[in-house]
Amino acid sequence: MIIRPKVKQFRIIAFYLGRLIRSFSFLFLLPFLIALFNREWNPALDFVISGCVAFIFGEIILFLSIEGEAHVQYAFTIVPSLWIIVMFLGAIPLYLSGHFGSYLDACFDSMSGFATTGLSLIQDLDHLSYGVNFWRHFIMFIGGQGVIVAGILFLAAGSTGVIYQLYAGEGREEKIYPNVLQTAKFIWLVSFVYMILGTGLLWIVSIFEGLPPLRGLWHSVCIFMAAFDTGGFTPQSQSILYYHSFPFELVVIFLMFAGTLNFGLHYNLWFGNRKEILKNIETISLFFTIMLVGFFVSLGLQQAGIYQGMMSLFRKGFFHVASAHSGTGFMTVYARQFANQWKDLAFIAIIAAMGLGGCACSTAGGIKALRVGLIFRTFIFEVKKLLLPSSAFVVEKYHHLEEMTLKTSTLRNVLIVTFSYLMVYFLGSIAGVLMGYPFMFSLFESVSSAANVGLSTGITSPSMPSFLKVVYILQMWLGRLEFISIFALFGLFIAVVRGK
Repeated sequence: MIIRPKVKQFRIIAFYLGRLIRSFSFLFLLPFLIALFNREWNPALDFVISGCVAFIFGEIILFLSIEGEAHVQYAFTIVPSLWIIVMFLGAIPLYLSGHFGSYLDACFDSMSGFATTGLSLIQDLDHLSYGVNFWRHFIMFIGGQGVIVAGILFLAAGSTGVIYQLYAGEGREEKIYPNVLQTAKFIWLVSFVYMILGTGLLWIVSIFEGLPPLRGLWHSVCIFMAAFDTGGFTPQSQSILYYHSFPFELVVIFLMFAGTLNFGLHYNLWFGNRKEILKNIETISLFFTIMLVGFFVSLGLQQAGIYQGMMSLFRKGFFHVASAHSGTGFMTVYARQFANQWKDLAFIAIIAAMGLGGCACSTAGGIKALRVGLIFRTFIFEVKKLLLPSSAFVVEKYHHLEEMTLKTSTLRNVLIVTFSYLMVYFLGSIAGVLMGYPFMFSLFESVSSAANVGLSTGITSPSMPSFLKVVYILQMWLGRLEFISIFALFGLFIAVVRGK
């Protein structure tokens, strides 16, 4: 029998939502200050309005709530609910900027930013104000580490029983420290340290390439937030092609791979355990899939004959392998070149790279290298069992930050999430076909949105049907949260409707 949740549980859930939304409202302060600094009075007012709306909305929810310990069964539902709410709130200054055809388009870019996808429906990006342009990249920086990971810092006092459920509900299963609060602090510490180093390196290269110092610093900050958080937004409409710089592209590749690594792996590297990167099942899996995809992309581009020489193949071919596999979505070609110039082999390889994604507990999306590695190890395990006598007892171990035993429960979770991703990839492509787009292009766009990548063949545009915009928003939401917390939210709806 399904038990219907009591009103008290909804009021407790509202308590956590209200506190998180209220803390979210203060994020508008930073782009407000940047707009003021650049004398952008209208955008500054837009951020005041947005911050006030978010704060008042959070206070209203808190007024209707009661403080208490949320039931484990319902704690997961806080996460997907919050992500939908911040999408609507984050879209307010975007829509007020006048660079979006509708509020739905602004919501699309808001979800794309928070989910670190990078697909965009913005119009006339090259003339966007500094304040709003910063907001696009800032929400990507927040979303990469996690809206909940940021909010945990405000929920720590008196709420320890719910914190881990919130943390895990955002697609993070690993605790770097035994305490989740300390884990969240370490994730932000890593991000800010890399921000200083990465921005500085990009700034040096941009000045060397001829950008004025202040403009170079502005671009470096924005590109870092999008690169390390594997997002894909850029200050200019031409993406990384705008810079026409091989050194700049090399730094961006390094930052994309840094962002796609597990934060637990960063912890080991920081504290001297550099051997971890050589024996971790995730990094091994990621290395082999990158090499395999890179081989097929190179082969396909050579067959197409559109890029001459190793340097050109690297800057156009491998750069997009890194961008796709890390889930970043930066481009050094125009979107329509994927559709018109890349042959099937290279095109399909990029789709595979996007679908596989980066590492778990990172800023990347997709199925994840850990799950790919575990599926392969399971295959090896089953072959061993077939070759050995039936009386033999076989235990399959793997190394992921520590020595671990492959369990049936672990494999079950891996297969559930992997199957969910594949289904969402497929259903999104069917939605594109129903709207009149070719299947392969629809599949490319669907995988890009659900795996939170941001590469595009040109389907994603302000003129695409509203139905497809909603589908891609849902895919970005599903892919970023990795389904489990969203399953819990659907379970809550079923309990409300059918419970007794």
